[in-house]
Amino acid sequence: MKNQPYFAFSSYIKILLLVVACSTLFSCSNTKYLKDGQSLYVANQFDVKGELTTAEKQDLRSALSSKSLAIQQPQNKFLGTRLKVWLYNQKYNENKSNWFWNAVLSPKNLAEPVIYDSTRIAESVIRMRSYLENQGYFYATVDYSVNTKRKKTEVDYNVNTGKSFIIDTVTYNIPNPDIARIVESSNKLSLVKKNIPYKGETLSAERDRLMRVIRDSGYYKFNRDYISFVLDTVNKSLLRNSINPFDGLFEIFNTNKRIEKPTMDVEVNVEPAPEDTLNEGEKLYYVNKVYVYPDYSLTGQTVSDSALSEEVRKYFTMRYHQDIIRPRVLASAILIRPGDKYSIQNYTGTINKLYDLNVWQFVNLQYIETPGTKDSLDAYIYLTPKKKKELGLNFEVTTSSDYFIGSGFNINHRHVNLNRAANQLQIQAKAGVELVRNVGHFDVQSIEYGINTAVTLPRFVTPFFHIRQGNRLMAKTRIGAGVNYLRRVDKFDITNISGSFGYEWAQSLNKRWQLTPFNLTYVGVKLNPNFKATVVDSSPYLKRSFEPAFIGGEQFSFIYSNNDVFHKRQNSYFRVSAEEAGAWLKGINSLWYDISGKKQNLETLTGVKISQFVRLETEFKHYWNYFKSNVATRFYMGVGIPYGSSDVLPYIRQFTAGGPNSIRAFRLRTLGPGSYVDTSATAQQFPDQTGDMKLEGNVEYRFNLLRMFGGSMYVRGATFLDFGNIWMLKTDTTRPGAAFEFKNLYKDLAIGTGVGLRLDFSFFLVRLDWGIPLKKPYSPTNPSGWYIKDWELNNATWRRNNIIWNIAIGYPF
Repeated sequence: MKNQPYFAFSSYIKILLLVVACSTLFSCSNTKYLKDGQSLYVANQFDVKGELTTAEKQDLRSALSSKSLAIQQPQNKFLGTRLKVWLYNQKYNENKSNWFWNAVLSPKNLAEPVIYDSTRIAESVIRMRSYLENQGYFYATVDYSVNTKRKKTEVDYNVNTGKSFIIDTVTYNIPNPDIARIVESSNKLSLVKKNIPYKGETLSAERDRLMRVIRDSGYYKFNRDYISFVLDTVNKSLLRNSINPFDGLFEIFNTNKRIEKPTMDVEVNVEPAPEDTLNEGEKLYYVNKVYVYPDYSLTGQTVSDSALSEEVRKYFTMRYHQDIIRPRVLASAILIRPGDKYSIQNYTGTINKLYDLNVWQFVNLQYIETPGTKDSLDAYIYLTPKKKKELGLNFEVTTSSDYFIGSGFNINHRHVNLNRAANQLQIQAKAGVELVRNVGHFDVQSIEYGINTAVTLPRFVTPFFHIRQGNRLMAKTRIGAGVNYLRRVDKFDITNISGSFGYEWAQSLNKRWQLTPFNLTYVGVKLNPNFKATVVDSSPYLKRSFEPAFIGGEQFSFIYSNNDVFHKRQNSYFRVSAEEAGAWLKGINSLWYDISGKKQNLETLTGVKISQFVRLETEFKHYWNYFKSNVATRFYMGVGIPYGSSDVLPYIRQFTAGGPNSIRAFRLRTLGPGSYVDTSATAQQFPDQTGDMKLEGNVEYRFNLLRMFGGSMYVRGATFLDFGNIWMLKTDTTRPGAAFEFKNLYKDLAIGTGVGLRLDFSFFLVRLDWGIPLKKPYSPTNPSGWYIKDWELNNATWRRNNIIWNIAIGYPF
C-alpha cells in the first residue's frame, strides 16, 4: 500500500509524456507540406492598454478577437493538439485510403491548415480601429507584431484605447410638433444621456428605441432613416455621419488630447430624409377592420376561400372552416380594435397573448392598407392550431457507484383546448422504484406512485368577487388535485392527498408570478413497528416529523428569467417563493370548537394534527455562453420555520442534500445535517437524512467534445464544483452537530468536484457525472474537513466507496 501512490504517479507521468509525444508528432507533420514562404497561423494575443477596468479590457479582447474583426483566425486545437489538421494531411497529402482511414477521415474530422496571410491581418487592424472609434475611442491605436518559428506564426496585437469621449448635452431638432411631444414624453427612457461614454452602438440602439416609440403612436410608415445624429465636439466642429463620424478627421480632435475627459454634444434630428417628398412617415394610420382565421392551414388557405364560414363580432370578423374556439376567448386576447391608432404594443401584445393561450402552433399578424383609403389599415390574424391532445412518456434513471438510486416513468396526457375555451387539462401518472445493492442481489429500497391532475383556465376565476383583467396581463387560474404514495421498505408508508387553487400571471416577458391562496394536503403516515421502536421513538424530532398531519396554507412565487434573444451572451434566472401553512386551518379549527360548544374541533374529530410553519426558498442561476462552451452557476437557500403548536416540519416539507441534482459527490439523502454522520447499519442501506435549512451552490463548466450520427447527437463534457449542506434549526440530542451555528458554517460545508459527460439528442439529454469529495463535514482524520490528502485513487475499495457516479436525464440546473 505504501508504494501504490508512487506507481500511480508514475503512470500519470507516462500518460503525460505520451500526450507530449503525440503533440510533437502532429506539430511537426502539420508544417511538413507547407510551401516556401508559407507558415501555419497558430495563435494570436491581444494586449489592451488604456483607462479601462479589468472587466472592460476582457470584454474588449473578446470583441476584437471575434471573426468579424480578426478576419483571419488561428488554427483551432482539438484536445490540445492539431489532430484535425494532421488528419487533413493524411487524406489530401498522404493519400491514405483503406477501410480504416475511410472511416476516420470523414469531412467533420478534418480541418484545412490556416496559412498566415499578412493582407488579412492588415485588414483586421483597419476593422479594429473602426470598431474602437465607434466605441468612442477616437485616439485609439492598433498595431501588431509577427513572430514566426519553424513555419508557425503567432500575431500579437497591441491596442491602446486612449481616452473616450463623454456626452455633455443632448438636444433635439424635431420640426413636427406632434412627434416632438411623443419623443419628449419618452425622454426618461432615453439611452443617450449626459455623462455617459459615447458609443456608436448606443446611438444605434437609441435610434431603434425612438422608431418604436413613434411608430407605437400611430406612425405606421415611420422608419429609422428619419432619425439622425449630429455630433459636436468641444471645438464646435460638426460631423453628421453617425456610423463613423470621425473617419479621416482625427485632426479635429488634436486640441482635445490634453483634456482629461474630452466631451461632445449630441443633437437628435427627427425629420424625413430630403428625398422623401411624400412625408409618408409623418402620417397617422388607424385600424379599419380586424379579420381572424382561427384554423388557418399552412398548406395554403387563402382569404378568398369560399368554403370559409364567417362570423362578425363587435371588434373582429372570424373566418373559419371548423368552429374550434369561442369568440370571447379571442376577444380577450386580441388587443387591436377598429378605430384605434396603429400600435406596436398592441401588435406584439396580441401575438404574445394568443401564443400564451397555448392553442396555436403559429401566430401570424399582418397589416394591409385598406383599399381606397390613405390612412387606414386592415389587420389579418392567421392562427395555425396545435394538436388538441398530446400524450407523453418520460423515463428516468438515476444511479450511484454502489447502488441504483432508482428508475421511474411519467405518463402525461394533455388536452390544450377543452370545451373550445383554451382550457387545459393535464393528467400525470407516475411510478418509480429505488434499489439498493446487497451481497449478490438487489433489494427494493422504496416504491413510489401517484396520479395528479390539473385544469388551467386562461383568465382569473374568483369565487366571491370579480377581478378586471388588463389588456396586457396574461393571467391563468390553476386548479389541481392528486394522490401520491411513498413506501420506504421496512421504514414507513406515506400517503398524500392534495388539492390546490391558484393563479399564474406574467407581469412582463421576463417576470412571472404564481399565487396559490388555497393549498390543502392530508399526510397519512404508517410506521414499520421495528423502525418505530428502534429509530423514531428514540428521537422526539423524528417522532413528531412522522405524525399524520393536515398541511393547509398559501404559497407564492416570483420568477425572473431573461433567457431570450437579447441575452445570448449572458442570462440569469431568479426565483423566490414562500409557503405558509396552518393559519386558516387553525381558524377553522377554532371556529369548529366554538360551534360545538367547546367539545371538539377538527384535530380531535379526525385525530390528525394541523401543521404550522413558514417555508422560504430562493434560487439564483447565471449562465455565461460562449461559442463552444458555457459556464453555469447556481445558488440555493431554503429554510422552514415551525410555529404555533408545531415544533418540527412535516417530513415531506423537510430538506435533503446529495444526489444527482444536488451535491454530486455525496449520495442522495446521506449528507448532513451539519457535521452529523449516521454510521448505523440501517443508514448504510437506507440513507434518509433531513433538515430544516439548506444551503447549496454549484459551478459547472460545459464544453463540446464530438458530434456524432450526422449531428443528431452531440457529446459534451463538463467539470463541476458543488458545495452545501442541510442543518437543523434546533438542537437534536440524538444527532450531535446537526444544529446550525454560523461560527461552524465553513466547517459544516461539504464540497465535491468531478467530471461528466452529456449525450445530447436535442429532444432530451442523458447525463453521466462522476463526483469525488473534496471536503467532508465529518472527516474523521482532518478536523478542517478537507479530504484530498485521504484520496487513494489507486485503491479499488476506496474508489467504490467515495467516487459517486450518477445517471440522470437533463441538466442539474
